[in-house]
Amino acid sequence: MGFTANAQIAEQEVDVRDILESVAENLPDDYDMTELIDVLTRYRKHPINLNKTSPEELKTLVFLSPLQISNFFTYIKDNGNFVNALELQSIDGFDVRTVQSLLPFITLNTTTEYDKFTFKNILNLGESDLVMRFAQTLQTQKGFTDLPGNRYLGSPERFQTRYRYHYGTIVSAAITLDKDAGEKFLGKPFDFYSGNIALFKLGRIKKLVVGDYTLQFGQGVTLWSGFAFGKGPEVTSVAKKDLGLRPYTSANEYSFLRGASATINLYKNIDITPFVSFRNLDASQDVDFDGNMVQATINQSGYHRTSTEIENKNSLSQQIFGAAVQYTNNELGIGVIAYQSKYGNSFITQTAVYDRFSFTGNSLTNIGAYYNYTYKNIYFFGEVGKSLNSGIAYVNGALISLSTTVSAAITYRNYAKNYHNFFNQALSEASEAINENGLYFGLNIMPNKRWAFSVYGDYFQFPWLKYRVDAPSKGYEILSQAVYTPSKILKVLLRFKTENKEQNTDLEVPINFLDDVKKEGYRVEVSWQLNKKWSFQNRVEVSQYKKGNANREFGYLIYQDVDYSPMFSKITGNIRIAYFNTPSYNSRIYAYEDDVLYSFAFGMYSGKGFRTYLNLKYNLARKLNVWARYAMFIYKDVETVGSYLDEIQGNKKSEVKIQLRYQF
Repeated sequence: MGFTANAQIAEQEVDVRDILESVAENLPDDYDMTELIDVLTRYRKHPINLNKTSPEELKTLVFLSPLQISNFFTYIKDNGNFVNALELQSIDGFDVRTVQSLLPFITLNTTTEYDKFTFKNILNLGESDLVMRFAQTLQTQKGFTDLPGNRYLGSPERFQTRYRYHYGTIVSAAITLDKDAGEKFLGKPFDFYSGNIALFKLGRIKKLVVGDYTLQFGQGVTLWSGFAFGKGPEVTSVAKKDLGLRPYTSANEYSFLRGASATINLYKNIDITPFVSFRNLDASQDVDFDGNMVQATINQSGYHRTSTEIENKNSLSQQIFGAAVQYTNNELGIGVIAYQSKYGNSFITQTAVYDRFSFTGNSLTNIGAYYNYTYKNIYFFGEVGKSLNSGIAYVNGALISLSTTVSAAITYRNYAKNYHNFFNQALSEASEAINENGLYFGLNIMPNKRWAFSVYGDYFQFPWLKYRVDAPSKGYEILSQAVYTPSKILKVLLRFKTENKEQNTDLEVPINFLDDVKKEGYRVEVSWQLNKKWSFQNRVEVSQYKKGNANREFGYLIYQDVDYSPMFSKITGNIRIAYFNTPSYNSRIYAYEDDVLYSFAFGMYSGKGFRTYLNLKYNLARKLNVWARYAMFIYKDVETVGSYLDEIQGNKKSEVKIQLRYQF
């Protein structure tokens, strides 16, 4: 995320950091979450008009819960339009922190919308944003050496170019070009191409997207593409805020649809969203006994660096068509979804026993229904999904405003072991919402302006086998957090998290049995501002890992962040210096790292050593900015860094990144 996007959004960045760190362990190293900061950056420039906004628009703000959004519109219905933005404090559930988070992104000005949809206005009044980024690991990785076998066939540089166009809130266009390290640059300069044109507010056609898009409905059980939040310190995040149809703006090469879709108003509060998608996916394929091409899984990494990865590129055709119909008013929302996925070749049962119930065949039909309903201080939500000829999955929950200072969240989920879905991102402990049932309960408590407490517990069971788990298993997760903010320039955070699961023993035995695996984390973080130019963040984090009767692992991370962001200065920047010591990968620690605008970085601190990075931003002109980033790991007591084709001789790994942004 852009470390110098604006001092006003610092608090929102912290909110997003917490959630991202909590899901980092289950995401690919380079997962692109551009859409998260895209929204805040856009609203900072063009604030939301409180008196003309919609539930869908407010759902894009990550720090608002569905219950708060529902209460917002109830307040307007009962009291009329806002005269002053500080009236927000009168709405149930809108604590001081929520109002402070909202203020940089809202307005009561009625002149923020472009009303005239003309070709001349599109040319003269539209806004363009062009970003070009270069990045490279400075050390030579094994895959780039002259190996006799498998190796990277391209160059080590990473390139990304993204262009965004907006005409008010009624027209947008996007183009994203991306080349990963190891992919070929000659002949075809970019490996990944993505783009779309989107129109909004065209009478009964509320939205129309041609090109790449995402669909997000209900609680993610039946159909959800793109990024989805999971469990985090903000306990209300377990209730998803579905945004329906959206143009796709990320560089992730898997989680989107390609074709056309529209949201059309049928009658009063009833909308329909038909969609069609045609894509080619990467898959490792083989020939069955009858000579037909088949595959067991889809490759989601988006890498095309080696001869095998290039051979698997776009080898599987995917066709999707379907529709969602939904009814919405202030208190109630209900919807139904039905769609079919067809693949060019058939999926076959995988060899592992735990995959016995995985999808087979070349055609899959999914249907689902979802709801949300607000009754006084309670927001009910849920969804049920069914894959035809196989299993069922459902989740139900409620957000409850117990008082002006206490809110609660409770959910129950049950996903069958044979529930099949390629677009399933419902709340879950595992990476996929299948073969799991669980009960979650959380509390947010804000007794006054200075203190904020969060706590949740999640108990889960896996009725069938899993990877490295050769029997039904269970576990739990507990998180508690306290945040003390005595003034605008000081914040202290304390957090404890424990997780207990079951996994195959590491002992050499004839038949595997399950051992308890316990992970614990303790965090102390202090953020403080010296003056208008300098701010600091200090963190100490401890991790513990214990499996069965083996000795407990103890790891820790200490870092110091320094940020220099004077108002109206041409140059801003920040630096981190960290020391970490973890006995193994099992006791690793994840920490969010500041990066160039629209980019995300997670430090995965494993082993023993030092970590440092430096970010700089320079304003070359009013609409022209350049970022530079240098980051380095120095490991102690190792001869190589990384594994397989990413292996580096020596104990250092460093990266340089340069980004240029031009707005016109």
